Amino acid sequence: MHSVNVVSARLSLRDILGGWGVRWNIGRSRYIVLPGLYAVGKPAPESPVLVTANYKLTFDTLRSELSGTDAWILVLDTKGVNVWCAAGKGTFGTRELEQKVLALRLDQVVSHRTLIVPQLGATGVSAPQVQKATGWRVVFGPVRARDIPAFLANGMKKDDAMRRVEFRLPERMAVAPVELVQSWPFLAGIAAASALLALPVGPGYVRQLLSIFLPLAGAVLVGTLAFPALMVYLPFRAFSLKGALLGVAWGAAASLVLRASIAGSLALVFSAASISAYLAMNFTGASTFTCQAGAELEVRRSTVPMIASLVLGAGLLAASRFLGI
Repeated sequence: MHSVNVVSARLSLRDILGGWGVRWNIGRSRYIVLPGLYAVGKPAPESPVLVTANYKLTFDTLRSELSGTDAWILVLDTKGVNVWCAAGKGTFGTRELEQKVLALRLDQVVSHRTLIVPQLGATGVSAPQVQKATGWRVVFGPVRARDIPAFLANGMKKDDAMRRVEFRLPERMAVAPVELVQSWPFLAGIAAASALLALPVGPGYVRQLLSIFLPLAGAVLVGTLAFPALMVYLPFRAFSLKGALLGVAWGAAASLVLRASIAGSLALVFSAASISAYLAMNFTGASTFTCQAGAELEVRRSTVPMIASLVLGAGLLAASRFLGI
């Protein structure tokens, strides 16, 4: 049997700060725990075995909900990816679970043969195959870690609330900071384009630069912050269309404020629509409303229209600036 790591259900200040950091994409690719077997509280041979990913934010979320509960945590090697995404990619999967159970000789640690796997990991784990290969029975637990104590107290039975997958405003906005930080190439490109389009340098250069930069930078905020907040209220199923709609509204509003010409207004609308649509489409990987196949199909269908809209917007912006139309 491999060594068992003992962890607390209480998060340290370092854990809390680390969690805040990865929400802003700081050290996100390295925020992992070692795969293996962990103990929370003082688990006995009959204590439950909870399976999770080695993404530290996921691991910390689970253990922080186990205060007063004695349990084993079996951490799979998901390459630092959360349970839901790793299940879709196959790293939180049947083979990995089988290998960990056998390699750690889990049957020498506990007296039962039951593994509690998160419901959101069900797409990657075949319960019949795991039982056939290892002799361990897989029980799919609740969606949220906070329901685990009640789930265990109820004899590992879920009610409807424990099965329901929701994606409310706080959950949607939780992923927004990462998308905002990762949008820096857009902001850098917008800043460079604004500096060029505002030429020549003169008394009105800064004003001209800001009149281009601010509306387009605003489209980045629309795509990364306004979209997750409003996505459930917008028409269309495709995220790119939802984002484009917000971009059109933002571009039109900015044109009115700036009193832009017709060409300038169209330039802002087309540019903002393409920027917002692309950034909104990034949320297909962080939403419970989409699947991997659907996201891939949307990318194929949306790429050319978004590029065309951006090119058209840039052309109209240059024409309105240098040709005065």
